[in-house]
Amino acid sequence: MSDFDAVVIGAGHNGLAAALLLQRAGLRTVCLESKRYAGGMASTVELFDGYHFEIAGSVQFPTAPVVRQELGLDTLPTIDLDVMSVALRGVGDDPMVQYSDPIKLFTHLNEVHGADAVNGMAGLMAWAQAPTRALGRFEAGAPPKTLDEMYACATNEFERSAITEMLFGSVTDVLDRYLPDREKHGALRGSMTVLAVNTLYRGPATPGSAAALAFGLGVPDGDTMQMKKLRGGIGALTAHLADALVSGGGEIRLRTKVTEILVEAGKVNGVRTEAGETLTAPIVISAIAPDATLNDLIDPAALPGDVRERYARIDHRGSYLQMHFALEEAPAFTAPYESLNDPSMQASIGIFCTPEEVQQQWEDCRRGIVPADPTVVLQIPSQNDPGLAPAGKHAASAFALWFPIEGNADYGQAKIDMGQRVIDKITRLAPNFAGSIIRHTTFTPKHMGVMFGAPGGDYCHGLFHSDQIGPNRPGPKGFLGQPLPIEGLYLGSAGCHGGPGITFIPGYNAGRAALAHA
Repeated sequence: MSDFDAVVIGAGHNGLAAALLLQRAGLRTVCLESKRYAGGMASTVELFDGYHFEIAGSVQFPTAPVVRQELGLDTLPTIDLDVMSVALRGVGDDPMVQYSDPIKLFTHLNEVHGADAVNGMAGLMAWAQAPTRALGRFEAGAPPKTLDEMYACATNEFERSAITEMLFGSVTDVLDRYLPDREKHGALRGSMTVLAVNTLYRGPATPGSAAALAFGLGVPDGDTMQMKKLRGGIGALTAHLADALVSGGGEIRLRTKVTEILVEAGKVNGVRTEAGETLTAPIVISAIAPDATLNDLIDPAALPGDVRERYARIDHRGSYLQMHFALEEAPAFTAPYESLNDPSMQASIGIFCTPEEVQQQWEDCRRGIVPADPTVVLQIPSQNDPGLAPAGKHAASAFALWFPIEGNADYGQAKIDMGQRVIDKITRLAPNFAGSIIRHTTFTPKHMGVMFGAPGGDYCHGLFHSDQIGPNRPGPKGFLGQPLPIEGLYLGSAGCHGGPGITFIPGYNAGRAALAHA
């Protein structure tokens, strides 16, 4: 008799989702995590005494209703934010305020940014509908689509052209059509740019980058769910899954690194850990990156060379900086941005560059050049969730593009230089910011790779380039037309169909596929 009915590798949000489905179906399930806590990049971590940070992910993405229901995600306490985010360029422009209430949002757009901004956003959302269906982002339990199946999602010529543009066009192509005024709509264009390129190693003018824009704009058909902030930070999601798994009889083992997936006669037989322990099971779900699973954990003799080579080509070039700050006080913005001093405005403040600047910065970073004025997204969740920081203090995080990972840049010096430029950019608008920093830490893609096992620091486990979507993104049993020739092995990380972000779809799909064949 096997030690377990199923082993899940990785206790991030996808691994926990898969493990919970298996355990609730009656399978004796163990989830193995190499790090000292469960949750992966969807964790809330105390980096400094009393200061808690959403270490990587920070919002629950819209996801399929069936997934939310089966995993109990709608039972978690949320923070009712009047404003989800604010976008500005920092050049004296009017901020674009993303109100949670759609009516307030479009009223604001109309009154402050003009009817053309309202029409442009409506056009963008309409453009994204058919690509969203083609990507199958919200189709829980469904395999990736072939290109023919993607085009079959179109109901008219407009939708067919949108799918073509999603596959082959650029972010800039789309923005130039719907938000053409580069000055008046500068912040909005910058916001849409970062929504897309944060899952790419491409500039917004690069053909194929529009797929990531469609993915970011997508919402489930007939569902009004928006991105959510959770009380206690994003780690509340994964803590909920971990608690449900353990209370149902499942097991989570921390600091247990899997070094080999055992395969005999074309079937999985369990795993071996770094400590030398063997755990036997007829089902293994891997929620780490697909290429790391197949090329690092499985004997090469168990897989055809063409399979291993295809996974080895997955692009993982993370190019960002993540910073976390313990603050003595909240940023105090000066004219003309005094409105941002309202705590409700500080959940997420994007200080964006134009798409054209972002393109140039990406091209520069490929030559080892640190951007002089990086795009920055500043989040201060403790403004609306005070338990994340000591009384009267604040925990803040910043995300910035692009960090040079090519060229001849000195990696350590680039980290210092770019981190200082992030601080300087915020301080130009909120002069007290630099002086309010008690402690801070800076993570590069290398740091994130070490901390979370994400190759290249790629939190997508496979960047969302147009050649890594649809039939070119694996499902639970591998690529369309090239299934994994190992019975009982399933893939369920963000690098799989369903895509990046905290959607739970890849883990859910892997769990359902395993149960269908159990």
